[in-house]
Amino acid sequence: MSPLVLVCFALISYAVAAILSYQGRKHEQESLRLAGVISAFGGLFGIIAGVSTIVSGYDTADATAAMSHWFSMDMLSALMVVVISVVTMAASVYSINYLEEYYGKGGWKVNILFNIFAAAMTAIVVSANVMIFIVFMEIISLASWLIVTSDGSAKSKKAGLQYFIADHAASFLVVVAFMIVASHANNYQFSAIMHNPVTGAMASLVFLLALVGFGIKAAGIGLHGWLPKAYPIAPSYCSTLISCVMVKIGIYGILKFAILFLGATQLWWGFLVLIFGAVSSVLGVMYALAEHDIKRLLAYHTIENIGIILIGVGVSMIGIASHHPVLALLGLLGGLYHLLNHAVFKGLLCLGSGSMVFRMHTKDMDDMGGLAKTMPKTAAAFLIGTLAICALPPLNGFVSEWFIYQSLFSLGKVGTVANLVFGPFGMVMLAFTGALACMCFVKVYGICFTGAPKTERAANTREVGPAMITATTSLAILCIVLGVCAPWIAPYFSSIASSMLNMAPLTVAHGLTVYPAVADQAILSTPVIAIALALLTLVPAALLYAFRQRRLPRRHQGDPWACGYQYEQRMTVSAASITRPMRNMFGFIYNNRQASLTERFVLPYLSEGGENPTLDSRKVCRFCIIAVVVVVLFVPLISGVSL
Repeated sequence: MSPLVLVCFALISYAVAAILSYQGRKHEQESLRLAGVISAFGGLFGIIAGVSTIVSGYDTADATAAMSHWFSMDMLSALMVVVISVVTMAASVYSINYLEEYYGKGGWKVNILFNIFAAAMTAIVVSANVMIFIVFMEIISLASWLIVTSDGSAKSKKAGLQYFIADHAASFLVVVAFMIVASHANNYQFSAIMHNPVTGAMASLVFLLALVGFGIKAAGIGLHGWLPKAYPIAPSYCSTLISCVMVKIGIYGILKFAILFLGATQLWWGFLVLIFGAVSSVLGVMYALAEHDIKRLLAYHTIENIGIILIGVGVSMIGIASHHPVLALLGLLGGLYHLLNHAVFKGLLCLGSGSMVFRMHTKDMDDMGGLAKTMPKTAAAFLIGTLAICALPPLNGFVSEWFIYQSLFSLGKVGTVANLVFGPFGMVMLAFTGALACMCFVKVYGICFTGAPKTERAANTREVGPAMITATTSLAILCIVLGVCAPWIAPYFSSIASSMLNMAPLTVAHGLTVYPAVADQAILSTPVIAIALALLTLVPAALLYAFRQRRLPRRHQGDPWACGYQYEQRMTVSAASITRPMRNMFGFIYNNRQASLTERFVLPYLSEGGENPTLDSRKVCRFCIIAVVVVVLFVPLISGVSL
């Protein structure tokens, strides 16, 4: 069966789930649970379609001429379908229990938007035509905006409008970039654009337009203002798609333009993407360290990991421009591997934090504590997610970052003086990012799950429902599989990267090991690491078990030690106290986090005056109508390009 047919089945499943949510709005419990199951099957169809394409190396552009005029699935599209479908499937299963809190509160509306959102993201990555891409890009924008504003509060409306404005500014830049390349090729088909690339100064202009436009959608640093405001407000299973999947459409767009449409011909493009990624990774994790709100913290970690992916993409672009194919493939392999890995471990963390908020009804970490005792299954899955995002072996985050490190090592050994400078620069920034990520998640897990409960509500929590546990546990298992089984998985990413670069796949694995094309440079065996860690764990586990009778009573004697002073409750470690030295040392960074351009220059014109300004619905509606008309209709129609 053609993978595109399976994608159609996925889209039909999402449509059926949306219709069922609407038709069963008077019997939400039954209809929303059934809709969650149907949506999960949609995700399963998408996974099968993407994996079958990657494994067989099958290009659906040659399958059916009529369909490929509008849709096709190359190796990159197949990977994106897998990324979207994995997270959507987990979130759909999660929703079966999660939406219990929304019964009678418009849960059916949220679920309709969730399915439209998932379907549009799946469709956009298999689009083969500029107009189709733009239409689905607008559907994604509208669906995600309505999800953010679904609770109807003034805060959500303000955050939603800021996101809407930023996203449509990005869409405008993207549409202009599309119109330039389509006008040059005199065709809206992606295949025609690839065979007739723009060159010279116009190519650089298109690249910058695409980088800024898709950079906003990917929430790169400096262009990220919408994400920390929009993500925490949306329902957790929907916000998981925003933070783990929707931002990847931005990465997909950058790859599409920089490598496939323009051929990454200019060396400075790669250096710009590398610097942009490095700065995004470091500042993203630094901003996360200062947060008490667990969902805002995770939003900043999305910025961090988008930066890590862009480091790999930047190295690949440098390799293409400097005619070093091995370097190009290594960077792209690491970036694409991390693209999938981030979706998995970040999806786990987003759903895990949603479970905590579901029980605690607060996002403030200082109100939690001791949740590992009352929510042990969630705690265990969340721990695996924290280890993966900190890039600790043998989990998936470690493997993809290892490949990016190896690409940076290779960059420092070839080419010009600039390569010798930016290779070590990228390594230092990536190492600094990893250290700060470990610090941040020691704070998160320590404050939320260990120690004594800090509030009565934390002490009285209980484990979430089986569907929510199943979703988080499945993603935790996938984090382990993508890491431990890297010797068998990495070659497929080599195939994806080589198909994008039009070169033969390089051998990056042999037996139980992976290596960066040349085994003399480095070698890694995650299965051996996993076995060694398992064996090393047996010794301390046996000792703890043997001395448990003596150890447990002593743990509960007297007050905690406080450096010789009398212990007081306010001495308890908090989210702020752990990171205070960092915030003091880098105060110039934290103190300069000002309101975004949208908040300062756009929102005042859409608000009613007074001490507590609120959004003027008429002004907002006019703005939305104008934005939609300009983006969807006006710019494409003036290009004069025939379909």
